[in-house]
Amino acid sequence: MRQILKLATRNIWRNRRRTLITAASILFAVLFAVAISSISKGTWDHMIDSVVHYHFGYIQIHKKGYWDDKTIDNVFDPTSVAALVNDQALASQLVPRIESFALSSFEQATKGALIIGIDPEKEAHLTRPDTRITEGDYLEPKDDGVLVAEGLATYLSASVGDTLVLISQGYHGINAAGKFPIRGLVHFGSPDLNKQLIYLGLEQAKWFYGTEGQITTIVVDVEDADELPAVISTLRASLDTSLYEVMDYKEMMPDLMQAREVDTASSDIILLVLYFIIGFGIFGTILMMLKEREYEFGILKAIGMGTVKLNIMLWLEIIFLGIIGCLAGILVSLPIVFYFHQNPIELSGAMAEAYEKFGVQALLPASTDISIFLKQALVVFLMITVLSIYPMFKLAKLKPVEAMRD
Repeated sequence: MRQILKLATRNIWRNRRRTLITAASILFAVLFAVAISSISKGTWDHMIDSVVHYHFGYIQIHKKGYWDDKTIDNVFDPTSVAALVNDQALASQLVPRIESFALSSFEQATKGALIIGIDPEKEAHLTRPDTRITEGDYLEPKDDGVLVAEGLATYLSASVGDTLVLISQGYHGINAAGKFPIRGLVHFGSPDLNKQLIYLGLEQAKWFYGTEGQITTIVVDVEDADELPAVISTLRASLDTSLYEVMDYKEMMPDLMQAREVDTASSDIILLVLYFIIGFGIFGTILMMLKEREYEFGILKAIGMGTVKLNIMLWLEIIFLGIIGCLAGILVSLPIVFYFHQNPIELSGAMAEAYEKFGVQALLPASTDISIFLKQALVVFLMITVLSIYPMFKLAKLKPVEAMRD
């Protein structure tokens, strides 16, 4: 076996040009596959991360029917929910909100706005709005001011220190109106949120809408998406699902999830076509190698080398070529993917508008998930292994005398 391994290693570098051509074709196969997968995964991870960490969170709890009818009348007592949650560690991760709409006004300008009443300390840990302050200061506990999204502030021509007027309909149809000083301006990567969002302190939001201590939403602060199934299972077991609805981000964003499935399927088809093209290229190289060395294989068979050993030697050569090409592909793709991870491609025109409809910044970052590199290299390696079966059949039927004569 050691002798066969030695022969296979020497045979690879005996014809360096052929080896480099074959390894290069494998390298580009891995490179293109990694590039397509990395951009696709990175883009969708960015979109989901934007929506989840900027606003939605991974899990939300509402009163039954709130998601279909987002009226301020669909409120509930947050203390009753916290008391029902069996897991005390999970109960401490519940972040209360009041979410509704209002007409915002400053001087002569008015615009509809999304109002979110937040607990400043808990929200800072969940969606980190304090890190997105571009002017002014973050809200203090029981603050009577507001944080305004940059785009909305620009539209209203308002700035820090100005007084914003909010008008809406409160709990059970009462009039909701108030004046709130602008404490700071917030920047959102999502163009949709940047044009309409206003943060209000939770206690001020309760007073403004007259909800008598009740809220519309509890966001569950889950740091790892892998924990979602267990957390949702615990919450649904603890709460009365006839009174409350527990929804994860996939249920809250069905359009985005469906678009992701369609795009992933399209990427898989492109990868499949790519694999076929490159597979035939590698297969052609293997056939060329087999034809060039037919005389050599005839000699080896004639001097007594068994077909099994000959097949093992050829298989090892092809596998070694596959390993060289796959490793080279990973090494070449790593800096390229890392560059586009740090410097995402910015979209413009119709594509940017399509992204903005989902409320997501129009960027195409690359994912640096190591599983992408390993998966694509493994697929190409398995493809090479399958292609190496054909030469074995050819060698099994090879007749030494005819091979040496030709």
